[in-house]
Amino acid sequence: MSSKFAYPDFMNYFDVRRWLNSASYGNPVIRRTRGITDSSYVTKHLSRALLLSGHAAGLGAVVLITAFYWYGPAVNRTTVGFTYLLAVLWASALLNPGVSIFMSVAAALAYDYFFLPPVGTLNIDDPQDWVALSAFLVTAVVGGYLSTRARQQAEVATGRRREIERLYEFSQRLLSAGNPIELFNAIPQHIVESFKIGAAALFLADKQKVFYSGTDITQLDVEYLRDVVANRSLRIEGDQSVCFVPLCLGTQVVGSIGISGPAPSRETLEAMGTLVAVAMDRARAIEHAAKVEAMRESERLKSVLMDAITHDFRTPLTSIKVSATALLDDLEFNREQRKELLVIIDEECDRINGLVGDASEMARLESGEMKLNLASHSVEELISAALADCKAVTRDRPVSLDAKHQELPILVDLSLAKKVLVHLITNAHLYSSPEQPITITTERRGRSQFISVADQGPGIDEMEISRIFEKFYRGKDQRYRVQGTGMGLPIAKAIVETHGGTLSVVSRVGHGSVFSFSLPLEP
Repeated sequence: MSSKFAYPDFMNYFDVRRWLNSASYGNPVIRRTRGITDSSYVTKHLSRALLLSGHAAGLGAVVLITAFYWYGPAVNRTTVGFTYLLAVLWASALLNPGVSIFMSVAAALAYDYFFLPPVGTLNIDDPQDWVALSAFLVTAVVGGYLSTRARQQAEVATGRRREIERLYEFSQRLLSAGNPIELFNAIPQHIVESFKIGAAALFLADKQKVFYSGTDITQLDVEYLRDVVANRSLRIEGDQSVCFVPLCLGTQVVGSIGISGPAPSRETLEAMGTLVAVAMDRARAIEHAAKVEAMRESERLKSVLMDAITHDFRTPLTSIKVSATALLDDLEFNREQRKELLVIIDEECDRINGLVGDASEMARLESGEMKLNLASHSVEELISAALADCKAVTRDRPVSLDAKHQELPILVDLSLAKKVLVHLITNAHLYSSPEQPITITTERRGRSQFISVADQGPGIDEMEISRIFEKFYRGKDQRYRVQGTGMGLPIAKAIVETHGGTLSVVSRVGHGSVFSFSLPLEP
């Protein structure tokens, strides 16, 4: 049998009650396993056995002292009396008051019979011996009482200190919860683990819902939890084996908690209820603040998006309007002029369509609705597909390729990965000086393939690099020279991160920029 369930050698009645109510023996599962169903029955018989053992030990100590001085070296009566007194005080410190009093009487009788004249009788002729014997008995009884009282007060103080430590641990655990749902599920478990009890339950008055944790939840009835909320008072059942505590937040009762097992003091239970109520209110306040902030940010993004789209829609719509009006007015246009106007309308419609597509794609990426169609493709296949979509770029400026390990297979959604590379090549073309080359390089690093696009444009200011991937942000020196919405790089970054990669930039003003992104290699 494990030593944690072994009976201690010396215990008084209060030690027995505390031991039976401890986390190990007080656990209902352990009691059932050991065949114990009635703790009061066990307390009665075990305390009786320990009490008899204490009396026997005290009597044995008196007998040993008497025998030692009776058959041993000759000493005066004062030495014998102090030896008895020390033994009684020792018994008072370790055993209960009844044992020390019993030992005091036994020591007094032995002292009178064996060492006070006339020796061999219980008669005392000298009045001074009566005074000494009475003082000895009173000292033993008072010393035993004071020693027992001091021990009990120390035990109470130690118990309160442990409860405060557990309350502090419990409060720290409550602060770690991120949202109300997580907190509600974790509170019963935190109570069980922090206070070493059998089971715990949390009842929410507004939702009429109960959360449980522990091995013995049968005693934590929902009706009791509701009654505590209605009565607004702490309820203790079965000699503190089951407790129900209301969760009061000011004048409002937000719920209740139930505890099955050896419960702490009433003050600790009330403090526990207050901590839980405050933690629940704090979690709800944090969630509400997060929702308000999310709504505020959403409104700001909508406003920025509307401003950006309105600004960028105005130019193509103006071109379309002018071209369509000219055609409708039936002015004198030759075939080439008419074709040019129709081409303008077609290109500007494509541009508007691209703006709407970018906004829609950004919304899907932010909401997590973007689904990847992952497949194995080579790096060469990705670069070739991107360059095929950038014929306008390759026609106007040279594009050099310094690709290593082009045959390596990467696990990507080819259409989305191609969109990232096309956007970086197009950006390099738009922001580079005329006729300056664009360089595409590839490099393997660990289990990822890095693809870089370098230009020889004006570069990006160091203060702007940290904001270049923000939605709708455009460089202060380029926003009026190159048309755009500021959604391209955020979309590219979101696509790369959805693949599990990264997108970064290194730039020097006056020397150009290098955008690099990574894609995972096929396992």
